[in-house]
Amino acid sequence: MAKLVQSPILEESFGLIDREFGAHSFTPAEYAVVRRVIHSTADFDFKELVMFGEGAIAAALEHLRGGGPIVVDVTMVRQGVVGLVERTFQNPLLTAVTVGEPAETGRTRTETGLLRCLEQSPNALVVIGNAPTALLALCDRIEAGQVQPALVIGAPVGFVAVEASKQRLAQTAVQQIRVEGRKGGSAVAAAILNALLVLAWEQQP
Repeated sequence: MAKLVQSPILEESFGLIDREFGAHSFTPAEYAVVRRVIHSTADFDFKELVMFGEGAIAAALEHLRGGGPIVVDVTMVRQGVVGLVERTFQNPLLTAVTVGEPAETGRTRTETGLLRCLEQSPNALVVIGNAPTALLALCDRIEAGQVQPALVIGAPVGFVAVEASKQRLAQTAVQQIRVEGRKGGSAVAAAILNALLVLAWEQQP
């Protein structure tokens, strides 16, 4: 499959990152993901923070090529990925916060929306770039055997419940790419998914 045309500035930025990155043990596919995160953040700390489950990238590429659904937590993640989704496999793209409602139990709009999306698509590729509460709710469903996402991208950012949600994800038996510590965010989550979309498109058999 032909290489996706990307902007000259993006390609130049990748070249600068390549020269500065230094020695690493990432596979070529893992490096493509981490490089795109660094491009989105200008933060080389992500060399040490992005963690890949064994087989996670392969599972993601198979899901994306097959047109499987994608669930993102917030609108900013959606805006960051919708262009490449439309240029590549046109996967159904669901946004949790737009369908959620605050529940009497105290759940956030993003939590309730994520759970609603998972009722519709329990095997979706799930992207969390903002809401640790949604990631914790997702982990509850995974551990209960109610959903089995094709992949979870866990990259919420901040202080409250962020690290705990990522640690919880690390303990679940699900394919995952996660960002350790407090860093992450919508731009990071979108960069990870965009890198996977490019890999899936350019490495089609």
